[in-house]
Amino acid sequence: MAKAKKIKQISFTLPNRVGLLSEISSAITKAKVNINAVCGYEMDNMAYFMLVTESYPKTKKIISSMTSEFKEEDVIAVEMPNKPGALDGVTKRIADAGIDIHYMYGTAFGGRSSTCVFKTADDIKAIKVINK
Repeated sequence: MAKAKKIKQISFTLPNRVGLLSEISSAITKAKVNINAVCGYEMDNMAYFMLVTESYPKTKKIISSMTSEFKEEDVIAVEMPNKPGALDGVTKRIADAGIDIHYMYGTAFGGRSSTCVFKTADDIKAIKVINK
């Protein structure tokens, strides 16, 4: 059974360069903060990141020292079994409730559970339908 909860995410963009992700992860490591989820990609020479960590306040301080432009937002963390159909069950509940998914990212490698991060048009309603 899937379990959803609201969490904080920080999103930011920086000019892309070799070693940028290492620089970001090193700064967060030095602050003794664990990264719980990360999404990063490059487009048109810009690097885009979405981060969820154990300590949002520390992460915010670190990222604000790297860029003045970042976005903090509520997202949904969904823990679900790592088995066929688990993601389908979650996304079907969201769709059946008429809620648009703006984006999602997640992973599951070898463990018994997986975690996905979702941003929807109505996160509060999505949490309710997932946790039903």
